[in-house]
Amino acid sequence: MLAHLVCDFTLQSDRMALEKVPGSDVTLNWRWWLIAHSATHGLAVALITGIPLLGLAELIFHAIIDWAKSRLRFSLAYDQALHVACKLVWAALVVLP
Repeated sequence: MLAHLVCDFTLQSDRMALEKVPGSDVTLNWRWWLIAHSATHGLAVALITGIPLLGLAELIFHAIIDWAKSRLRFSLAYDQALHVACKLVWAALVVLP
């Protein structure tokens, strides 16, 4: 969870947070910003778990959740709850046989 906080609130620049939203992109297409941000999360999960496939899953699910947040306009709390749920699934997959 600490890695998630670092990726979301330290490594994500203000520009990235704004421009990863479809229609708000100015300097690069929003897809690049969203993938770059999601990739930081995927890298963190892969490094922490030692399982690159979980890192890829995190990248994909993080991107979907952030995209959905911008389209469906759900709250930051709901967004973060979905991200935490993903982390719980990754942890369960690592711990359970």
